[in-house]
Amino acid sequence: MIDYAAARAVAMVVRLGSFEAAARALGVTPSAVSQRVRQLEERLGTVLIMRGTPCVATDKGARLCRHMDHVGLLEQDLHDHLPGLGAAPQVTIPIATNADSLGTWFMPALAAHARTGGHLLSIALDDEDHTADWLRRGQVLAAVTAVAQPVHGCSVTPLGALRYVATASPAYVHRHFPEGVTAAALARAPALTFNQKDSLQQDWVRQGFGEGIVLPTHWLPSTQAFVEASLAGMGWALIPVQLARAHLDAGRLVELAPCRWLDRALFWQVSRLAARSLSALTQAVVAAARQDLVRPG
Repeated sequence: MIDYAAARAVAMVVRLGSFEAAARALGVTPSAVSQRVRQLEERLGTVLIMRGTPCVATDKGARLCRHMDHVGLLEQDLHDHLPGLGAAPQVTIPIATNADSLGTWFMPALAAHARTGGHLLSIALDDEDHTADWLRRGQVLAAVTAVAQPVHGCSVTPLGALRYVATASPAYVHRHFPEGVTAAALARAPALTFNQKDSLQQDWVRQGFGEGIVLPTHWLPSTQAFVEASLAGMGWALIPVQLARAHLDAGRLVELAPCRWLDRALFWQVSRLAARSLSALTQAVVAAARQDLVRPG
């Protein structure tokens, strides 16, 4: 049998990052939380929490935390049907998404659900090609991902495509592409790249030129920084059309190659065990996607 008091202590330490914060949330002393965690680790014969600032779960600890997420959803559902049990527990839903979705169409979906869904949300950021790994590791219950194949134990809903446009400031284009956007010019003109997982700029180059080019690049791990750096003439970049549109209309940014967009298809994957409890969240995500994403071409 699972010691749910100890398992809840593990989940709370991981969620809040420290034994002290978990103790305050559980209404016990830090030593009591430490004892519960240690006894459960000894019983299971494995470390569940890597102690540090903040404390983080090991792989096996993350699995236990996701089990507690499912338990919380079941308890919340039970309280909804048996109000005599008292106030329903607050449940935090861990979700993975890419930064560009969070900075454009996904936030309205989260806000709509937060207003009515009764859940707290914990958002993890990763490249859309890698958010499915969070589901595979059991670290989240749902994810926005570019992976169409369902992760084991998950259901998939196509969302549409996030459209990217290659942009730069007029002064940057005049300086780096005086004779047009060519492979030779791209090999010299600084690009903007989110991180080592970001392949959008390279994908756009291959789509247009049929070859890979070693791009000189600035590394900027921020969706908003991409826009600001482009406006400042720091480099060219693939930017979600929702963020670029107003600047393109005003002439502050220009397209490197008009109408040569890059569409990245996105999918909503959710754990089947949590699908019923998260049906309202799924509806909010699908509605926001239909409003703001494009059909993959």
